[in-house]
Amino acid sequence: MITAGIVGGTGYTGVELLRLLSAHPAVTLRVITSRAQAGQPVEAHFPNLRGVVDLAFSEPDPATLGDCDVVFFATPNGTAMEMAPTLIAAGTKVIDLGADFRLRDLEEWSRWYGMTHTCPELAAEAVYGLPERHRAAIRAARLVANPGCYPTAVQLGLMPLVESGAVDTAHLVADAKSGASGAGRQPRQHTLLCEAAENFHAYGASGHRHMPEIRQGLSEAAGHAVGLTFVPHLVPMIRGIHATLYARLHDPATDLQALYENRYADEPFVDVLPPGSHPETRTVRGGNMVRIAVHRPVDSDMALVLAVEDNLVKGAAGQAVQNMNLMFGLDETAGLAHTAVLP
Repeated sequence: MITAGIVGGTGYTGVELLRLLSAHPAVTLRVITSRAQAGQPVEAHFPNLRGVVDLAFSEPDPATLGDCDVVFFATPNGTAMEMAPTLIAAGTKVIDLGADFRLRDLEEWSRWYGMTHTCPELAAEAVYGLPERHRAAIRAARLVANPGCYPTAVQLGLMPLVESGAVDTAHLVADAKSGASGAGRQPRQHTLLCEAAENFHAYGASGHRHMPEIRQGLSEAAGHAVGLTFVPHLVPMIRGIHATLYARLHDPATDLQALYENRYADEPFVDVLPPGSHPETRTVRGGNMVRIAVHRPVDSDMALVLAVEDNLVKGAAGQAVQNMNLMFGLDETAGLAHTAVLP
């Protein structure tokens, strides 16, 4: 059995990791940390895990964590890079669900995250954990940078177009919407019920920290720098991301359906829907699947891609488990084959 630890287990991503790992056939949960809740049982904060996770929160102790085979960081940005070197030196594999190791340009990372990166040697080694793009490298990795929720949906939605050279990559547009859980569990005014309910608004229109991550991934897929306009929105739901993506086709006769079906034919967690489909966020709630539909509007040279995911699963904890499976030579779908919850 793989022994696993989670650093930062009281947020939405942390509890989702607990839910998934507690049911994983090859994993034993050994430690879950929280400085604020140390000594308190997990079930006191997450009653859905009563009788499932028999652990108490503890202070993050490098020695205890270093005895685990793998440690997940579900922590604020800046935490993983302080602890990862010690754990990796002890032979523990690390999966960071934060942003510490996602960007290769650390000057750009510092501009977006407002701090100096303290671990450049591991940042250079880290593998970006999008299995549909970096599966082989993930299998050999000691440190995986789990992608952000928006970047997962947007990259998977646009990747076949930019990889194939079918579109003008200088003017890609990503119009994405997320449920409130994407903002985390800490109280914030804009996610209060009276603020978020019956409301819908954009944010970060002049620049969002996920933009350089998306641009980096799509540029690698295209083989050259891409231009991207990315605007996120908050919608009054708890889980889910819906990304509406636009790109201008070089040849309007391109068979988009075949392009996407061929690219994702062997991907266990990407579902290309039949022609004319409109994916819904509720069809991926609680599951690790991304569902994608492609359209070409009438009398237009635009490709229009619709992609949905659960931001806490494929957009975070589920993808982290998928990466763990690859790192330890397990079936990639282990612990993730459950059906989405509907309604």
